[in-house]
Formats: sequence, structure tokens, C-alpha cells
Amino acid sequence: MSREEMDARAKERLVGIAREWYEQMRDGVVPYIRLPTRTKRNLEYDDDSEVWKYGDRESTRSAATEKSAIHLLKMAYVIGFLKQQLVENRSSTLRELYYISEGWKKAKFAAQDESNLLIEDLEIITEMQREAFHLRPEEDGASIFGPLRLRETTRRGVKEIHCQEDVGEAGYPIPNNVDNLEFTDHDAKFVIAIETGGMYARLMENGFDQDYGAILVHLKGQPARSTRRVLRRLNESLGLPVVVFTDGDPWSYRIYASVAYGSIKSAHISELLATPQAQFVGVQPSDISDYNLPADRLTEQDINALKAELTDPRFATEYWRNQIRLQLDMRLKSEQQAFASRGLDFVTKEYLPTRLSEMGVI
Repeated sequence: MSREEMDARAKERLVGIAREWYEQMRDGVVPYIRLPTRTKRNLEYDDDSEVWKYGDRESTRSAATEKSAIHLLKMAYVIGFLKQQLVENRSSTLRELYYISEGWKKAKFAAQDESNLLIEDLEIITEMQREAFHLRPEEDGASIFGPLRLRETTRRGVKEIHCQEDVGEAGYPIPNNVDNLEFTDHDAKFVIAIETGGMYARLMENGFDQDYGAILVHLKGQPARSTRRVLRRLNESLGLPVVVFTDGDPWSYRIYASVAYGSIKSAHISELLATPQAQFVGVQPSDISDYNLPADRLTEQDINALKAELTDPRFATEYWRNQIRLQLDMRLKSEQQAFASRGLDFVTKEYLPTRLSEMGVI
């Protein structure tokens, strides 16, 4: 689908929401919208797509109450703004949208979280991603380094880039709209997504990409949508295995879960963002004792997060239950960089090759 066709579809679906409100009022019905309940209890595993999606639980927002009426008013203002943005072929950030609402009187947003959630509502209703509305996050995506050649369509034309030969040490920056990328050639055997910048640089400096035919993807902590989307596409279109290398703490496990299974916040587009075949190669609680890694004591927040993960359907496997319970017993956590205690080459010469071999990746 061309950019013009995508813009036309996005505009029609946005305007269609307002049209439905008009028809509701014409028929004597108080305007309303229905949306899935966005809670952990409403997540269901979809066998066909192998990702977690919202279930059948719904909530209704009707103009019959003042609070919901104001919500629909704000949505109407946003629809008008996005429609005009599409007509003018402009774009804006989520942060800019929040500030633009300053002039909308009663439709003004109290905080950016509110405007972000409303955009997610529109994604659910229209079944389109926010990128189709020409909206982008304030933060950029992460970066790629490895034996991959791609073609990117930009406002200034088409560019061809090799993610080893044509980039600096920071790698190729992942654009906001990954669907503008075409993977044209590669010599890779797998993709390794890395939580921290320090470990991303360590693997690059040690030549891990060359030695093992690995495409390195820096997640920059909790990965942006564009990063998760590119991992999905590398796995789906090139057939490359994806492994996720993180720290050994509950927050890092959630990074893996968002890559492999999707997140509660974006469960409405899990089929586009999640990579169900992704495997965890991060620091395990058992590694702390097996490799005598330097470790820190779990905080109360860590403990509560681990207990919450025991009830999270994304961690409902024997492997995760065993590892989480072990960590609760040990009361310890450790970082990727802790492997440096055994030498700067240990992680690339010993740990990762052993783990990846056991997993059948190399």
C-alpha cells in the first residue's frame, strides 16, 4: 500500500468515528464508544498468532456522564487535528500533541499520559498504528549493527545502507516507521537484542557480530515500538532466530516479555510488535551462583515485581516460575556487565556461545 493510500485509509477511519457519533445522535442515542479493558486480567493467549491480546471484557464510555462526555470531546478534537495533519502531509510528536491541546479549552489534556492513552484508544478503534496518523514518540528508536543490508524510503528519497560497512560505532538508527524499511540482503544467522548500551558496545568491540553472524540490536532499556517492530520483521521476513539478552532482574524480564509476548499497554497490536519465537538469553538467577557473579540485594520493589510476575500470564511457564522462585529465595539480582568480573572477553567467548549452543541457536 502506498503512502497516499495509507493516509486516505487513516483519514477515513478517523472521520468514521465522528460519523458514527453523528448517526447515534440522529437515532436518539447518546454518543458512546466501546473499548477493551486494559488490565492484566483481560489478557488472553491467542493460539493462532502466539501472542497475548485483549480478551472480551469491555468498558463503555458514554456522553451520558460528564467525565465520559469530556473524554469524547477530547477525542473529537484529536480526530480533527489528526485529519488536518494528514491532509497537509505534516507530522508531530506525542509531546507536541499534548501541548497543542493547550488551546482546546475544556478539551485540554491534564497530562501527557492522558493524551497518550487517547491515541491508543484511536489505534484500537481504527485498527491502525499511530504512525499511520503521522504521530511519532519523542524518543527515537534504538540501533542495529551487523551483516544486514536494507533500503529505507525517506522524505528525501531512497537510501541503501549496510549496517556494518556504512555506519559508525553507534550503528544504524532504527526509524520511527519501520514499515518504510526493506531488508534486501544479509549474512546473519540470528539476531541478539541487548538491553544496555554497555553490553551492545562490548559485543561490537569484541567482534561478536562477525564471529557468529549476529545482528546486534540495542534495545535502550524498555524497547520502543519501532524496535519491537523491527525485531518482529527480522524474524518473520528473514526467518532469523531472535534472542533477548538482558540484566537479571524483574524489570529486565518484562523487557523480554514485551519483545516476545507483547505488553499490556500495546496488546491491541501485539501481532505487529511481538516476536513469539524470541528466546531469553539474559542473566538468569541460576547464573549468579553458577558463575559467582557480583550481585545486589533485591529491593522491596523488586520482590513485589517478581511476585506479580508469578501471576502474569506471560510468565506462566515452568522455566519462568522456577527462575523467579529461585530469585525470590536468593534475594539477589545481577547485571549484564557483572560478567566483566571474569574478564572483558568472557561474555562473548564463553557465556553467550555456551548458552546459544544449548538453545540450538548456534
